[in-house]
Amino acid sequence: MSFGDPNNPYGQPQGGQPGYGYPQQTPQGVPQQGYGYPQAPPGYGFPGAPVEMPGGVKAARVMLWVVAAFQIIAAIIAFAGMGAVSDAVGNAGTTAADTETIENFGKGILAFVAVLALIFAGLSVALALKMKSGGNATRVCAIVYGAFICLGGIFQLPLGIVSIALGVLIIVFVAKSDGAAWFQRPRA
Repeated sequence: MSFGDPNNPYGQPQGGQPGYGYPQQTPQGVPQQGYGYPQAPPGYGFPGAPVEMPGGVKAARVMLWVVAAFQIIAAIIAFAGMGAVSDAVGNAGTTAADTETIENFGKGILAFVAVLALIFAGLSVALALKMKSGGNATRVCAIVYGAFICLGGIFQLPLGIVSIALGVLIIVFVAKSDGAAWFQRPRA
């Protein structure tokens, strides 16, 4: 190939260019391209990033609200059970000292369970609210929270089957690839 060959990609550009030695400018309105890949038009964000929350993540969000409602109901039942402990221990026919000890222990256990249920309800509400704008940390927290729901459901069997199912579904829906893409999407 000769230096002036028009088919030589490394040859001198053909035709007279104004301002020889300076790079050729593209006309206005034509997007520049680099390395053979077209650049994204301005204002269109990143290609492939989900624009709308996937259905699985929406379902996990609803399940978090349901779990929060279950936790609040459990806390109310535990607080109501504190009053029933006094009646049950009083009818047991024990001595006064034993009655007070057993009553305080029973009320303490129920108060602990009620406060723990309220804490988990608060966590569930916080995760449900964060699903729309949260990042990958929200996804990881939802997976860990789903594992705790499953673990708590084991201790509540046979009624805990519902909690176990909700926990497993929350884990699956946020761990799927579309859920991961939603939580790892770029934010402006």
